[in-house]
Amino acid sequence: MRTSEGRTSDGDTRPGEGGGTSGEEDAPPPRPAVAPSRVTWQKLTFLPVALIAVLLATWLWFEQADLDALTRNALSDGRVSQALWQHIELTVISTFFVLIIAIPLGILLTRRGFSRATPVAMAFANMGQATPAIGLLALLVIWLGIGRRAALIGIIAYAVLPVLSNTIAGLRANDPTLLEAARGIGMSPFGVLTRVELPLAVPLILAGVRTALVLNVGTATLATFGGGGGLGVLITTGITSQRMPVLVIGSVLTVALALLVDWLASLAELLLRPRGLEAGP
Repeated sequence: MRTSEGRTSDGDTRPGEGGGTSGEEDAPPPRPAVAPSRVTWQKLTFLPVALIAVLLATWLWFEQADLDALTRNALSDGRVSQALWQHIELTVISTFFVLIIAIPLGILLTRRGFSRATPVAMAFANMGQATPAIGLLALLVIWLGIGRRAALIGIIAYAVLPVLSNTIAGLRANDPTLLEAARGIGMSPFGVLTRVELPLAVPLILAGVRTALVLNVGTATLATFGGGGGLGVLITTGITSQRMPVLVIGSVLTVALALLVDWLASLAELLLRPRGLEAGP
């Protein structure tokens, strides 16, 4: 027997009648949103294609240029590739030492027992960058003599500040409630640092590393004044001998290397950023 409310005489509701919701219950669950790709094809291709076009145009101009004996001598016997390789070596080695100095020091200065030393460390880091690079290199050459060691120390001192300051700022910007929650679930101090604090600080740390890389490429051109080699040899040779092709090749290669390094660092910044820190749609 059916009542007026769509129920049977025993009180059960039949499917599809009255308050039935079988259509909603049978609907498939919504699919999880697919995270957008971090690296787009425009990001991957635009700058490399532009750099290839610039280098190709430079090479075509160089092939058509009227070179005298002095210019050919300055650019022959693999001198260009040697200077480029020396420049890359200076950049890589100096950046490596900047990272192993600035990041651990920044972590140490944010710990409770060492935070009072932060102003002193930052003062020394500021002195390294406030001093003109060529003056700092000259002092190091007087102290250590001519060679790559003096050039590397000057480049490292000039690039420590952005990585150190960004590491300290990134760690201090972490939400204290998150850190307290991590400690509350039994994490050790080292676990809180490696699994909570550093991942949250990664974006700022990587921004400092990116800045330091570009600084190192530019500062490495001054290594030639201390006997360190690099693309600065071509630039200074072009200026002193007034040979435009030599100057152009050294300058273009330096700019191209700086842009390439900045592009690679931007890709690393995107790929290493924790997914949880990305803004939602």
